[in-house]
Amino acid sequence: MGRLGRRVPLIARLPLVPTIIVAAAVATMIALGIWQLGRADEKAELIAQYQAALSNGQSRPFPAPGGGVYDEADLFHPAALNCRSIIAREAVAGRSADGASGIAHIARCETDEGPVDVKIGWSRSPDAPTWAGGPVRGLIVPGGIDGARLQMIEPAPGLSALARPDPRDLPNNHLAYAGQWFFFALTALVIYALSLRRRTRERR
Repeated sequence: MGRLGRRVPLIARLPLVPTIIVAAAVATMIALGIWQLGRADEKAELIAQYQAALSNGQSRPFPAPGGGVYDEADLFHPAALNCRSIIAREAVAGRSADGASGIAHIARCETDEGPVDVKIGWSRSPDAPTWAGGPVRGLIVPGGIDGARLQMIEPAPGLSALARPDPRDLPNNHLAYAGQWFFFALTALVIYALSLRRRTRERR
């Protein structure tokens, strides 16, 4: 057969620049999916550590000494502080220890290490309680403008106890994110394959 009768290998017929772009995009999306799978395992392990901290965790300093950023590993550990004065108050939706819906009362306290939010208790009324501060014992929980706050174990006078924090309530969406990245990669490959097929038909 002459040269005209020879079949050109598929890889030689692919447009170079578009193929490189698609391949790079697909590789990136697959890498992100694999990374999310790793993050899912890390998050599951972290939640297990939080559950252990609720049962027998050692007390941690809170807020961080010198006003530094709290350590994520400190969440759900017990802590104690002295609320010297209340800077501000907030009332948000919350649940009591017996599961009733109502108001969670939060006080922003001035401490020796800087300001910190403290969840001081639950009530059905949004009216601010008369609690003016003092020694506080509680659990370090997620939330607040600083990423963590203290939830009092014994509520402030006139309030009821808030629902006990549960690490299992923390979202672990990394597995879903991984699935999305793998789906995006597959979609990109399918779209590119269809575009190549259309291109081949048009050339014919």
